[in-house]
Amino acid sequence: MNRLVVVSNRVPLPSAGQSAGGLAVALDGLMEKRGGLWFGWSGKVAEGPGAALAQVESAAGVDYATIDLTQDEHDRYYNNFSNGVLWPLLHTMPEMMKFDRRDARVYREVNARFAASLHPLLRPTDAVWVHDYHLLPLAACLRARGVKNPIGFFLHIPFAGPDVLAAAPEVAALVRDMLAADLIGFQTDNDVANFAAAAQQLAGATRLSANALQFGGRRIKLGAFPVEIEAHGFARTAARMIFSAGGERLRRSLEGQQLILGVDRLDPTKGLLQRLAGLRTLLTRHEELRRHVTMLQIAATSRKDVDSYRTLRAALDAEAGSLNADLGDPDWQPLRVVSRAADRAAVAGYMRLARVGLVTPLRDGMNLVAKEFVAAQDPEDPGVLILSRFAGAARQLTDALLVNPHDPDAMAEAMNQALRMDVTERRERWRNLWAAIADRTPVLWGRSFVAALLRTTTPMVRPTRQQPHFAPAATFPADNVVALPQARIETRIGRVELETPTERRRLN
Repeated sequence: MNRLVVVSNRVPLPSAGQSAGGLAVALDGLMEKRGGLWFGWSGKVAEGPGAALAQVESAAGVDYATIDLTQDEHDRYYNNFSNGVLWPLLHTMPEMMKFDRRDARVYREVNARFAASLHPLLRPTDAVWVHDYHLLPLAACLRARGVKNPIGFFLHIPFAGPDVLAAAPEVAALVRDMLAADLIGFQTDNDVANFAAAAQQLAGATRLSANALQFGGRRIKLGAFPVEIEAHGFARTAARMIFSAGGERLRRSLEGQQLILGVDRLDPTKGLLQRLAGLRTLLTRHEELRRHVTMLQIAATSRKDVDSYRTLRAALDAEAGSLNADLGDPDWQPLRVVSRAADRAAVAGYMRLARVGLVTPLRDGMNLVAKEFVAAQDPEDPGVLILSRFAGAARQLTDALLVNPHDPDAMAEAMNQALRMDVTERRERWRNLWAAIADRTPVLWGRSFVAALLRTTTPMVRPTRQQPHFAPAATFPADNVVALPQARIETRIGRVELETPTERRRLN
């Protein structure tokens, strides 16, 4: 069996007791079952120059290899370029970018250093799986070092259309670098179509079929692989946690009020201010709901060093205070905001208590919170999911109340509909939503991608005029990108049969 080598920006080191983020939740079960090597940043910032050799520790059949970043690398590669340019750009929010060519250079240099440290650890039969927007050039960096192993790349966030991407001066080089992988995976068929269009228009790739591109004599496969949750395990946790001390305290505090619940990172893409505008509209238009409903928004602070996140925190605090001052009473507040990260198991209990789950990002690759809300519900008395139509999860969870998060009137009416919905309709919607997630798991999601990668071959075909950009430079060349009309591209997604993985690190 081919050893699986996972590469991600951050590695969840067992020795550090790091809590599982979205990527770790998705991959832990697969790595536990299969074993392998997990490579990336340790989470530490070194005082001096970063070491070339990786530090390795082992646990449960998995080797964890990490390198440290310098302060300059952390600031420029992680904060400024990954989260200050690529994150908003790929979420179709280019107006939030703060581009600096020095940040772009360090971003590429860190990817080259990842490749240099990983290369000596690779075996000839390894399958390499690179994850997310921090590492867009990594496949090209590995190829430049002569790595011939199968390389897959998966993007956990959305991929914007080529006209949006053209707003970033260096994007064409990054798209070319991504084409060094053998298989490139995305959350939805729309993301596949956007990447294929960008590869053709910005990088000169040729479309061979619905799920294949040709670039520089190589064949690159594309596919949609929606990330999943372990729904049965999450449901058991939710049923248990409503009787925990925290669950009981929240239940008592409601005093018969219906709970609207939002659970997000504090992030400009999550639509938090738009969500509060919807709540204000609801309580202004339907005054009879006052004192009978309250909203709890958990908005865990993140990326404090990025300007747009600090600005959002200030704006959210101001609007929350204004909303409570304008609409609240001495003994009732319409909104409760918690900016600390909450324990995942505790949140499962909160979800089971909620009548409405409000998941309304402006744009999201998938959004596993939406799936977790469905899994957490009591089948006999389920809550209602209100979901942004711009979240990847909306492609699967079609029985949610789908809304445009930019429209506060539509969100208000969806909340009103959800709060008044009778139990018969709630049960029917929930059964359909449960059917969409119940037989899918993170382990089988991972297995489906790895199986597709190992089936991928790269036979030589006649080269096109555009040769592959597999020798990353210290700086990007200046690109004169002209956005062309985006073509309609049909994609094909295969259904994956699923099983239940272990839950040891999934829920702790």
